[in-house]
Amino acid sequence: MDICEDPRLFVDGISSHDLHQGQVGNCWFVAACSSLASREALWQKVIPDWKEQEWDPKKPDAYAGIFHFHFWRFGEWVDVVIDDRLPTVNNQLIYCHSSSRNEFWCALVEKAYAKLAGCYQALDGGNTADALVDFTGGVSEPIDLTEGGFAHDEAKRNELFERVLKVHSRGGLISASIKAVTAEDMEARLACGLVKGHAYAITDVRKVRLGHGLLTLFKSEKLDMIRLRNPWGEREWNGPWSDTSEEWQQVSKSEREKMGMTVQDDGEFWMTFKDLCQYFTDIIKCRLINTSYLSIHKTWEEARLHGAWTHHEDPHQNRSGGCINHKDTFFQNPQYIFDVKKPEDEVLICIQQRPKQSTRRGGKGENLAIGFDIYQVEENRQYRMHSLQHRAASSIYINSRSVFLRTEQPEGRYVIIPTTFEPGHTGEFLLRIFTDVPSSCRELRLDEPPRSCWSSLCGYPQQVTQVHVLAAAGLKESPSEPNSYVIIKCEGDKVRSAVQKGTSKPEYNVKGIFYRKKPGQSITIQIWNHRVLKDEFLGQVCLKADPDDLQALHTLRLQDRNNGQSSDLPGTIAVRVLSSASLRAI
Repeated sequence: MDICEDPRLFVDGISSHDLHQGQVGNCWFVAACSSLASREALWQKVIPDWKEQEWDPKKPDAYAGIFHFHFWRFGEWVDVVIDDRLPTVNNQLIYCHSSSRNEFWCALVEKAYAKLAGCYQALDGGNTADALVDFTGGVSEPIDLTEGGFAHDEAKRNELFERVLKVHSRGGLISASIKAVTAEDMEARLACGLVKGHAYAITDVRKVRLGHGLLTLFKSEKLDMIRLRNPWGEREWNGPWSDTSEEWQQVSKSEREKMGMTVQDDGEFWMTFKDLCQYFTDIIKCRLINTSYLSIHKTWEEARLHGAWTHHEDPHQNRSGGCINHKDTFFQNPQYIFDVKKPEDEVLICIQQRPKQSTRRGGKGENLAIGFDIYQVEENRQYRMHSLQHRAASSIYINSRSVFLRTEQPEGRYVIIPTTFEPGHTGEFLLRIFTDVPSSCRELRLDEPPRSCWSSLCGYPQQVTQVHVLAAAGLKESPSEPNSYVIIKCEGDKVRSAVQKGTSKPEYNVKGIFYRKKPGQSITIQIWNHRVLKDEFLGQVCLKADPDDLQALHTLRLQDRNNGQSSDLPGTIAVRVLSSASLRAI
């Protein structure tokens, strides 16, 4: 049955005003579509070849009654093909529909997304963050405005606004919502006009200049403003800076035109960022991670690895150990190693679980509660972790499709352990790590050095030793404070610390792990002063590092290198040593 005469994919282009939510509870999806509609480069990826897919009344024979759309799922763009049959009652669309009766892009995108999810029912109650990621391949970062105290902390709020402005100006998508705590709260309208449990698309972010005429040239006062849209297409905020409020008298006509200010109950409205932080409880930023070297903006290096939590009776092969609360099984989880290669770097980490396959009857599948911990480990680690080290960062644990963390970390080597909250739960996941320079990220699969046909000839390790050089004190005096570094040597393997500049009390905090074939041979730790022409030797210590030595922390005086004749040099070094005959102990 034909719904209308002259059906079109688009009428007068695409706009966030086109969309209206239907009879399924998917304001989250419609809000994401509203954000998408404001970004030409993004919607043209979701609706590919849109000109060829458009209905052309001059070429009716070219129309085949099918459409295709692209969505980003689990690390790749998926093509979804649908027909043009849409659910109606009394010839009216019952789900997402456009302001124009003959415009169908939003209804068709919704049908394709429902096919991807399993059915329309699977779209009832969902997560805007998931839809934003599926439209962009970006990374979503949820922000809890209440927990962060942004309404009352001006400095934190200003910093957050700058981050939101940056995501918006670089083509990212953003949404906001007010938590509904009870079922009665769901879609309850507040006195200020906002609706609880409802996702709003943020369609503009800008600093608005106040004042009129010449005054604006001398007056630098600007207001942090946000434009939002209600997916219902009506019911707006009625507080300060709402459509008819007197605050708009403070803004010149030209500034209002620049902002696209209209006075209609079209569901779109402006408010200050301060009011947004006061009335809304959550923001979701979906940032597009730029990996193109041709861009003027920051370019990220992405590492993308597929993994799985799998169950096995053998503890050494089990990969579903649960979170750190389950200490006996925690280290059985998948482990991934990466390097921070700058003195300090911002690291973005996202773990996304593959959605459980939904069924037409059962609706959407349930997510597992997932999260991850990050540990700073030895500079030369090549095998899986078996004991706790310094925890550098950790994510929240939540039963959402993806978990995101942004963290700053100093130079060094790190291990990420992604886990389900409870042990024994299985599923697939995608790990994405973004750093400024390539991080050499890879999975750690082996628990210890592998045995080979050469092991009987060349020997196999009998002990594992972890050496942690903490600090030194009282180093040799010279005209200027030393720029010192440490080298840990063991059986041809060595680990070197970063240079600690201009101090006779350096804190190295460097670790090495060594699998020792000749445990009788000492481990040597040397301190050097970094110089332009030739580095200067400042002293060394030799450690037996015996597993029977129960003293973990050693403070040792530096020695010279005289052919077995040890003589003291200025300074001491603090070293923590751990050895074991079991190669899976550390």
